[in-house]
Amino acid sequence: MSIVPHLSPARWRARIYPGQLPRMSTVRADLRADLAGFGEDLVETLTLCASELVANAIEHTLSGDSGGRVLRALFESEPGVLRLVVVDDGARESAPQIPTDRTEQEWLSAERGRGLLMVEMLAVRWGAYPVVPFPFCADLGTAVWAEFLLGGGER
Repeated sequence: MSIVPHLSPARWRARIYPGQLPRMSTVRADLRADLAGFGEDLVETLTLCASELVANAIEHTLSGDSGGRVLRALFESEPGVLRLVVVDDGARESAPQIPTDRTEQEWLSAERGRGLLMVEMLAVRWGAYPVVPFPFCADLGTAVWAEFLLGGGER
């Protein structure tokens, strides 16, 4: 039986970062600091997934434009489940998704498009939703989330 620290809703504050890839080391360092006391496997998994989601926001949305930002939030979505959320500044491209129209050979040679597949494999579940759920506000930003078990068990 593993011991999971008690999580209060106010345990972590949301963090906002400039939409610049060179700031990724700060994103990773802050996440590791926020997760101090949790198991190394969980910390490394979340750090890897957060790096991918933040980099995607910077590369594929308005977050990567001049003055763009990325928000990272962390909270317990239900007992024993930690949710990582990355919010971008708005659409430049379509909603995040795993490429599904590639052949096996295309996957082997692809230089891009594996990040969300990695998140899907490491997280219990993941998804995305518009920050403001009204059709005329669709370009205001997307929240991409991934959930991870705190106790190391499986669902």
